[in-house]
Amino acid sequence: MPAAKAPTVPQEPAAPSGPAKTKSPAPRRAERRTLIEIQTGPAPAEPPASAPAASAEVRGPASAARRERAGAAESSVSAPAKPPLPTPDVEALAHNIAEAMAQGGRVLAAYLRPRESGEIKTTIADDIGEMVRSIGRVAEYYLSEPQRALAAQAALTTQFVDLWAATLQRLQGEKAEPIAPPDASDKRFADAAWRDNPYFDFIKQAYVLTTRWADDLVKHADELEPHDRDKAQFYLRQVTAALSPSNFVATNPELLRTTLSESGENLVRGLKMLAEDIQAGHGNLRIRQADARAFKLGVNLAATPGKVVFRNELIELIQYEPTTREVYRRPLLIVPPWINKFYILDLNPEKSFIRWAVAQGLTVFVISWVNPDERCAAKDFDAYMREGILTALDCMEKATGERDVSAIGYCVGGTLLAATLAYMAAVGDKRITSATFFAAQIDFTDPGDLKVFVDAEQLKQVEERMAEQGYLDGSQMANAFNMLRPNDLIWSYYVNNYLKGKEPMPFDLLVWNSDSTRMPAANHKFYLRHCYLQNDLSNGRMVLGGKTLDLKQVTIPVYELATKEDHIAPARSVFTGAKCFGGPVRYVMAGSGHIAGVVNPPGKPKYQYWSGGPPQGEFEAWVAAAKETPGSWWPDWLAWLAAQAPEKVPARMPGGGKLKVLGDAPGDYVRVKS
Repeated sequence: MPAAKAPTVPQEPAAPSGPAKTKSPAPRRAERRTLIEIQTGPAPAEPPASAPAASAEVRGPASAARRERAGAAESSVSAPAKPPLPTPDVEALAHNIAEAMAQGGRVLAAYLRPRESGEIKTTIADDIGEMVRSIGRVAEYYLSEPQRALAAQAALTTQFVDLWAATLQRLQGEKAEPIAPPDASDKRFADAAWRDNPYFDFIKQAYVLTTRWADDLVKHADELEPHDRDKAQFYLRQVTAALSPSNFVATNPELLRTTLSESGENLVRGLKMLAEDIQAGHGNLRIRQADARAFKLGVNLAATPGKVVFRNELIELIQYEPTTREVYRRPLLIVPPWINKFYILDLNPEKSFIRWAVAQGLTVFVISWVNPDERCAAKDFDAYMREGILTALDCMEKATGERDVSAIGYCVGGTLLAATLAYMAAVGDKRITSATFFAAQIDFTDPGDLKVFVDAEQLKQVEERMAEQGYLDGSQMANAFNMLRPNDLIWSYYVNNYLKGKEPMPFDLLVWNSDSTRMPAANHKFYLRHCYLQNDLSNGRMVLGGKTLDLKQVTIPVYELATKEDHIAPARSVFTGAKCFGGPVRYVMAGSGHIAGVVNPPGKPKYQYWSGGPPQGEFEAWVAAAKETPGSWWPDWLAWLAAQAPEKVPARMPGGGKLKVLGDAPGDYVRVKS
C-alpha cells in the first residue's frame, strides 16, 4: 500500500477581504507561529556580601545574554528537550471546529438519506450479531471453566504490571526495555513519538499487549470447532484493528501534531472527503484508496490495442491486435474472474500480461464479463459456462479458423474453466488442448481467509439479500476483501484520508481494486454453496449441463500457478486442487500474493518463482525440493505453452475472419460502474 505523505506546513494566509459568500466557508488556515521554548539554566550563585545586589534594570540585556549562554551550555550537556506540540491559531481552530461539525452533519445525512428512503435495507444487526456470536463463543469457553478464566486474567495482569513498572522507569529518566514492542513491519507506529514519548509508548504497548493476549485466547480455545475459531479470529482482528490508538487524534502523536499545526483544517478536509465517499457508495462508505482522476480506461488503463468482436448478455469478447508478423497457430483465450474486471491483466504497458503475450506472438482473446444487474439474476454457473466460455470458443473458431485453443483461467475464472473442462470431457468436446490456472481454487478443503464468510447460516443471509435485488452488490465483495487486511486496506486510508485530510496517491492497481462488480444471484449462490460450502467440484459431485463432473477425465496438459502468500487461493489449496486432474500438471509457485505474484512482468520483476515438477506428495515436501528461480515466471509459462504447439502462421487482425468489429477495446461492459 502506498505510504501516506507527510503533512504539509500550512502557508501564510492572505488577509480576508470580506465575509464568506457561500454556506460552507472554506477551512481557515492557521497562521504560522514561532514556538518559543523557555530554557532555564542553574540558579546564579549568591553575590559577595560586599557587592550590591543587582537590580533587574542593571541585569538587563547583557545579563540575560549570559543566562541564555549558560542555559545553552546546560542543554548541550543534557539530553535535548523534546519539541513541544505546535500552538494552534485559536481563531482558525474555532472556525475549523465549527466547519468540521457542519461537515459531520453532511456525513450523517449522506449515511441516513438512503436508509430513510428505503434504498438501503439496514443489515447492521446481522453483521454485528455474527461478530458477537463468534467472539462470544470464545468468552463462553473461558468463562465456563473458572480456572481457565483466572489463568487468562492473570496472564494479562502480569504483563500490565510489567508495563507499568517499565513506564515508571522511563518517566524517572531511566532506560527500560519494551514489554510489548509492535512488529517491525507495523507502519502504524512508525512515528518517533510512539517510541520516544513515555505516554504514547505506554498507549502503544498497552494496545499491542492486549491485542496479542486476546489473539492467544482465541488460538488456545481448543474445544471450539475450527471454523468457529477462525471466525472468532477474523472478527477479533477487525475489532482490534478498529480500536488501534493510531486511529484517533487524541492518542496518535502524529495526528495530534498535524491537527494542532493546521488548527483543525485537516479534519475539515477529511470529513468533506468522508461525506463524498459515502455519497459515492450510495449510503455505504466507499473508501477511496487511490486518486482515480489520473487514469482513464483505454488511455492509460486497459490500453492494449484490440477490438470487441462479439457481445451477448454476459460477455464481450475482445481480440487483440498482433504486434508480430507471425503468430502461433493456436490462439489463447483468457477467462478472468467476474468478481473483478479483466484489466488486472492489462493495467499499463509495463505491467500488462495481455500486451506481453501479444508481443510474444500469441493471438489473444479475453472475455470481458458484464457488470450484471437485476436482469441477470437467473444467470447461473451453467449460463456462465455456456454463454461465456463455450460461446467464446465458437467465436474464436469463426475469427481465426482454428478449432484448437489454449485457455487461461484466473481466480474464480479458473474455477469455472476447470468445471467447463470436466463438462467438455464428459461430452467429448476437445477444443481446449491445454489449460493454465492463475491462483485458482479447484479444491476448497482449505479455501483461505474467505472461508469465514461461508457457512450455512451466513449463506442463508446472503441468499436472502440477493433474492431481494437479484444480485450481490459489488461493495459487499469489496468490503470482504478489504477486511482480510484491515490495517492496510481500511484503516490506513481512514487515517490518511479522513483524519490527515490527504488525497490518496494515484495507483493503477488500487484504481482497479476499487472498480468492483456485482454478482448475479443464481451464479453467486451456486458458487458459494457448491464450491466453498460443499466442495463438490473436486469430489466429483458438481452437476453442470446435466453432467456430473469428473476432473480425472481432464487429461490435457495443465500449468498450475499458485502464489506463495495468497490469502484468497492459498498455495497449499491450489496444490491440492492440481492433483485432481487426470493429465500432466506443471505446478509453479510464484512469490508474493494473489495479484502481485501473477502480475510480475519480466521487464520489472519483483519476485521469484519455484518449480519442481508435478504436484505429488505433501505440499511442504514439494516446496522443500523445489528450485527457486529469480525473476518472472512468465517466460517459463511461454516455453511450456509453445512447446505444445510451436507452429506459426501469418498474424491475424481483428475483423479479418467471420466476426465483424463491434468497437474498440476495452469495450463497453468494463466501463459500467457498480
